[in-house]
Amino acid sequence: MKNLFFYLTLVIISACSGSSTQEVIDTDLAFSELSASQGMNHAFLTYAHDSAVMLRKNHEPILGSRAMHELFNAPDSSFTLTWKPSYATIAQSGELAYTYGIYTLTAGQDTSFGTYVTIWKKTAQGWRWVLDSGNAGLGIKNQ
Repeated sequence: MKNLFFYLTLVIISACSGSSTQEVIDTDLAFSELSASQGMNHAFLTYAHDSAVMLRKNHEPILGSRAMHELFNAPDSSFTLTWKPSYATIAQSGELAYTYGIYTLTAGQDTSFGTYVTIWKKTAQGWRWVLDSGNAGLGIKNQ
């Protein structure tokens, strides 16, 4: 009986822990779908946390909401950026998570691929990215 009580307690605690890994994956996929349908700028601003940080090659860290609005103010209709998470995990506390995977950047007839990592924070509005970084270099495919 003690064992049954112990296992039931574990199941209840696990069920109440909040977010699942699938929820973070689904958020990352929705983020990518928004980028494909409404543009990268709109997607990044929609899913950004107020304290978001972006790391880019040969650039100081881009910090906070104001900097994000300045960064994502340029036109983005000449290319499409999408991605697919390969892995996701959530901290035991349930408030932080990360995903990483492969991104696809299509501009005209050229398609290039790279890797990315996104750190997520759970908010009242759902998961919001707090740190994002990508690395080019998986190759270019001419169509």
